[in-house]
Amino acid sequence: MSDRDGNSLLWFLAGLGIGALAGVLYAPRSGEETRRAIRESAEEGRDYVRDRARQARDQAGQWVDRGRDMLNQQKEQFRAAYEAGRQEYHKATTAEGGAKNL
Repeated sequence: MSDRDGNSLLWFLAGLGIGALAGVLYAPRSGEETRRAIRESAEEGRDYVRDRARQARDQAGQWVDRGRDMLNQQKEQFRAAYEAGRQEYHKATTAEGGAKNL
């Protein structure tokens, strides 16, 4: 079994070497051009990732702001409802107390 695995590894390495050799021989560009193209692609990728990260950060900030606004709106509605309920309770208890004293 180990003899078969070693033989498979040898064939894999041979295929890898032949593929690399064929890639170098049939490359459409020189080494310098290829390195420049790789470098430019890497820079474009880096810029893309930075832009996407900036967009994600901006969008997260917008969500936070929107959530904060909604929370403040809900708090204000709750305060208004509480205050209205408190005033009505005060009116009701004052009216009952005044009617009993007559």
